[in-house]
Amino acid sequence: MARGHQKELARQRNEKNGAGNKPTSQKGTAAAGLTYQCPVCKTQMGDPKTYKQHFESKHPKNELPAELKDV
Repeated sequence: MARGHQKELARQRNEKNGAGNKPTSQKGTAAAGLTYQCPVCKTQMGDPKTYKQHFESKHPKNELPAELKDV
């Protein structure tokens, strides 16, 4: 019976803090991390190092974008 009371208290505490009202998904979280987009093929990457490696290997004939020249 004690555990049922703890669950109820936790539920009330979460509702009070607003934690119960925020649906989260792995898709939304992953999309937020993809900040760089290749201008040639529109592939999204998370960090500039991966972006530069992608660009050099997949599009060697194209000029490197300005945002990658200093990386």
